[in-house]
Amino acid sequence: MPGQFRSYKWDPIYIIAQMVAMQCIFYVGVGVWIVLGNYVAHNSSSLDQVFSYQDIIFKEFTGRLLMFAFVFNSLTSAVGLWFIVQRTKQCLDFTITTYFLHFLICWVYNFQIPNTLSWWLLTIICISLMSVSGEFLCMRTELKAIPVYSQLGARVDL
Repeated sequence: MPGQFRSYKWDPIYIIAQMVAMQCIFYVGVGVWIVLGNYVAHNSSSLDQVFSYQDIIFKEFTGRLLMFAFVFNSLTSAVGLWFIVQRTKQCLDFTITTYFLHFLICWVYNFQIPNTLSWWLLTIICISLMSVSGEFLCMRTELKAIPVYSQLGARVDL
């Protein structure tokens, strides 16, 4: 397409592969952060810490550690957006998709929709943080100066 900066072909397999990769980065990241938090607090790790919304309680130390694990994971996943998605415009889409799939998995795991305010607030904060951080990283890459060279091999400043 002449006159456009970039032209894209619709490639659903590539998009699905990116979604799967982002979901893997999300769960590996949250797993690592939870294990580190459990090591500090001398707790045992459990799948409930990832999927059970009842464990996210601000009043308890383990609940706060879990919240910090999810917040740090949103920053880790933002780096994943930077490496996998690489487009500022798509960061919010992939972030919402990642957290929507997490919501569905939590729903199936608990046999009910998460109904605590702390889970919903944490999810909204993490979505915002992951999206904005990913957009910032992608934008820095997209806005890098593109060097232009003349036919003689010397760099030309435009």
